[in-house]
Amino acid sequence: MKTVILDRDGVINKNPPNNSYVCNWKDFAFLHNSQKAIKKLTDYGYDIFIATNQAGIGRGLFSQKQLAEIHRQMLIEIEKTGGQIKKIYFCPHHPKENCVCRKPKPGMLMRASHEYNFNISETFFIGDSISDIQAAHTAGASPILVLTGHGYNAYQHYMNPNLTEKSHKPDRIFTNLYTASHWILNR
Repeated sequence: MKTVILDRDGVINKNPPNNSYVCNWKDFAFLHNSQKAIKKLTDYGYDIFIATNQAGIGRGLFSQKQLAEIHRQMLIEIEKTGGQIKKIYFCPHHPKENCVCRKPKPGMLMRASHEYNFNISETFFIGDSISDIQAAHTAGASPILVLTGHGYNAYQHYMNPNLTEKSHKPDRIFTNLYTASHWILNR
């Protein structure tokens, strides 16, 4: 089974300004070519999952019902362009709750692997943050960093010559989801 797991905010859609949250559909804006990337991966037989932290729920900024509506609209738009998302996993918890699903913990990735019976070690995880890369490493997936969203800040972190956590570096770095998908399909 060819599998890719994507983070949502900063990979598929733009992060809202001022570190706020996508609280409703009007706040959601696809990143350039992210839908094309998902379509290409779909066309080549990849099963695509999303694993996204949504602490805005735990902070009381929006409800699970509002998140479900955002995801429903997002999936409609992705499917209109020929893409397919198998399932969306999200962590609704406040960061202080210390749950097992919030990235950098690997809970969502492991749950997807278990529920859909795919080999996580043969899976690419594409994210834009340090916590995404850490979750991929912990789960055993191949971590890919994109420079959209918070990706440039994560890139600067990884380029620090004093970095001691060498094992948590991404396997590859790309400008965006489209260029990452192009590499996956042509490797």
